[in-house]
This record gives sequence, structure tokens and C-alpha cells, in this order.
Amino acid sequence: MRYLVDGYNVTKRDPATSRFSLEDQREALVARLATRGAGLLGPGPIMVVFDGVAEAGVGTFRRGAVEVRFSRFESADDLIARLAEEGGATVVTSDTGLAIRVGAHGARVLNAGVCFEGRAVKSKPRYPASSVGLPRGANKVTEELKKLWLDDK
Repeated sequence: MRYLVDGYNVTKRDPATSRFSLEDQREALVARLATRGAGLLGPGPIMVVFDGVAEAGVGTFRRGAVEVRFSRFESADDLIARLAEEGGATVVTSDTGLAIRVGAHGARVLNAGVCFEGRAVKSKPRYPASSVGLPRGANKVTEELKKLWLDDK
């Protein structure tokens, strides 16, 4: 699966980066995806698309496994939609208009929140007591019984 990330759409919604300068927003997102992209999105190549032109005038560069692309003379949305038409893409955006456009071409869409550092991660409960109907604190009874039965041995 190939991931196309709507760069500023993600950084402006991320509480950790939304107040940064645009340069710092880009840097934070690209660094995060270069180190944790597969864990946040899944396996596959990642391309982050930003509106405009990089300060150095570079249109495309790589940071680890992440390709960074600037849309230059078109909007990032238009570039992402064009790339999504090629097929096999998952687009990461919270832009409803873009999601509809790429969805019409069969692209899967993930909410921008999947890229956030502080996103809620569901974890398995350590002990399934509540899932089998045991009341809160039932483990304390077990600990007391262990003391009574096992400590004397």
C-alpha cells in the first residue's frame, strides 16, 4: 500500500504542531513519519505532499523511507488526487473534499489523526476481569486468597 499524506492538513490539525511555523510543521511531520511511519500508517512507501515550493527551491526530496514533495504550481490537493488516480493509494487527510475526490478513484482514506503523536492507542486490558463480569477490585480478593493459601508453604 502506498500512502499519500496531505502535509499541511495533518500538521494544522495536530495539537503538537499546529502552532509551529510552516517550516517547523513540515520538519516535525516528516521526522515523525521517517521514524515511525510504518507503525502509524502501516507498511508501504510514504509520500508527504505540501503546498508550494520548498525554501531551497527543491520540488522533491527523501528523508529515510519518506518522500517529500511540494506541489509547486498546483495545489497539494490536486497533486494528491492525480497521484491517487494511479491506484493502490491510501490518502491521509481530514479534508472532506479531497477524500471524496480520491475515494471516487478507489483510494482508501485515513483521517489525519493517525499521524498524531498523542493519538489515543487502544490497548488490550491487562486482565479481562471486567469482560467476564467480575466486579472492580476482584483481583484484591485473589491476592488475599494467595496470602492465606500460599504464604504458609
